[in-house]
Amino acid sequence: MKKIILLLVLSLSMMVKAQSRDENEVLAAVENMRLALISGEKTALENVAATDLSYGHSSGKIQEKAAFVEAIANGSSDFVSVEFKNQTVKISGKTAIVRHELHAVTNDGGKPGEAHIGVMLVWQKQGKTWKLLGRQAFKLPV
Repeated sequence: MKKIILLLVLSLSMMVKAQSRDENEVLAAVENMRLALISGEKTALENVAATDLSYGHSSGKIQEKAAFVEAIANGSSDFVSVEFKNQTVKISGKTAIVRHELHAVTNDGGKPGEAHIGVMLVWQKQGKTWKLLGRQAFKLPV
């Protein structure tokens, strides 16, 4: 009986440790995305995004990976600063759902502005790396 309890405790602790490791990796990927949005570096943006990325804006506009990367890299969508608030992470196997509020100072096409939106991100573990597979922004309730 003691052996069964010990095995159960060890199994549970290994599951918690794996979950924590995955969660930390997802949070690191989200931070890499935040930094890439600010820097506008094409390579950093390409590295964070999955090949099949579907990137939805709060306006309803949907972009694939190439259009998302190009819009940030060429400055037509320019983030001066980005902050994520009230962030949650839920992991199920090789998929993670991250929700947060995005608060940003923008300079889209040279026009200063601000963005305050809700965002849901879908991350997929591809090999050893978490890649952004989907993003949908939405207007926050008033």
